[in-house]
Amino acid sequence: MGGLKTYLRVPALLCALSAPLAAQAQPDIPDDPLRFFATCAGRMSALMEHQWIVDGPASDVTKLHRAAVLDLVAALTPPGDEARVMTWRIEAKAAHAALLGQSRHGDHSGTARAARQASALQDQCMALLS
Repeated sequence: MGGLKTYLRVPALLCALSAPLAAQAQPDIPDDPLRFFATCAGRMSALMEHQWIVDGPASDVTKLHRAAVLDLVAALTPPGDEARVMTWRIEAKAAHAALLGQSRHGDHSGTARAARQASALQDQCMALLS
């Protein structure tokens, strides 16, 4: 039954995501949606773990967003490409975790720059979810 739920949720999620995008005709719609959302899932995983340390309640919201993105990634992943998609997620998570770590430690200009960059990357992901 779990597969059926995912199967039924994904078309609804795709419709919900595509309608506002088509209406806005944004130039920043990703050329490779699978890679974009896999990367976002990795970033959200890193953010959620970071929030466990610095802002526990925020991690619950991130967890919900991440679950929606993971459903979308699962629906978009062609059979046999799971390892490649997981690699994208892991690489994005590691890179984003490094940015978030830099945003907490180091000199003021470096921490501010890392925080801005991490926030901008997170905003890119959230822009296509809201």
